[in-house]
Amino acid sequence: MSSTYQFQDPPGLQIDTITDEQAGIRLQVNRHGAEPISIARRGADGKWTGFLYRDGDTSIPAEGWKNHSTLMGFFIHRLKDERSLYRGKVIRGATHSFLRHKDFEPPSVDAAAGSLLYRMGPGQYGPEEYPFKVQMNLTYALVMAGEHPELLVTFEFENLEPELPVHVSFGLHPGFGLTSLAEAQVILPPGKYIRHLAPGNFLSGETVKIEHPGGPMPFDKADLPGSFLLELADVPEAIFTVEDPAGHRRTTLDYHEAPYITIWSDGHDFVCVEPCWGLPDHQQQRPFEEKEGLQEIAPGKVLTRSFSIRPAIL
Repeated sequence: MSSTYQFQDPPGLQIDTITDEQAGIRLQVNRHGAEPISIARRGADGKWTGFLYRDGDTSIPAEGWKNHSTLMGFFIHRLKDERSLYRGKVIRGATHSFLRHKDFEPPSVDAAAGSLLYRMGPGQYGPEEYPFKVQMNLTYALVMAGEHPELLVTFEFENLEPELPVHVSFGLHPGFGLTSLAEAQVILPPGKYIRHLAPGNFLSGETVKIEHPGGPMPFDKADLPGSFLLELADVPEAIFTVEDPAGHRRTTLDYHEAPYITIWSDGHDFVCVEPCWGLPDHQQQRPFEEKEGLQEIAPGKVLTRSFSIRPAIL
């Protein structure tokens, strides 16, 4: 693939755009939060079709969810009372932690590879955001999977502590735009799932085992505002699909490296299907290092995890 890069700075924004004209795929990222704000495909008529909620729209809506595809980490979802202790050190953070609120430096651009690389490391976050030395490298790349263009997202975390293992949790919170939530479908692959119940957004400790034969999600859309946190206990082919028949859009999600997904919507015409490497706090809060689903990185080692988003016009 060979791509072109463009930078735009409308008032209050800094937007990086990478486009592969031949493959007909385009990505736009807001440096605030390193958040993808548009994933688009070009149709046979030459027009671009967006796949994210409010795709490319940087205005603030009057109501409902205000984001497009929130970056989550170094700890995801909520901390109880927005505070925790990590090896006795105070950390503070609200919904989805601190990465979403950071203004990232200009990315490293590789037009030949169709990639944008954003970095966050020591000196760019404070001790109450995360008390240890970890370097995050986040790459968004437009790639070909066979004949199909897709967005490959890769998280790389390097533990710079010489003696201590560190713990991270992270993910992406993409909202896929729909013509109608009522008519759209989220297709789950067959397998064994464990739902972690989280009334009020914090884990109760209760779980429900689900054996799904494959097909539409077995959840009422009216309950989506409460979130469905699913552990992929035994899902051999972790390929999820968002079908928007009225909008002639299909989004295929390869989440085979993710241990959890979250399905959520606030009732507007979008649905989030989020790959997660970690879960929220329990209602009875544990120390941060005992938080469920944390990823541990040994001293001097690197943790790398990826997933892909494949948008298609039908």
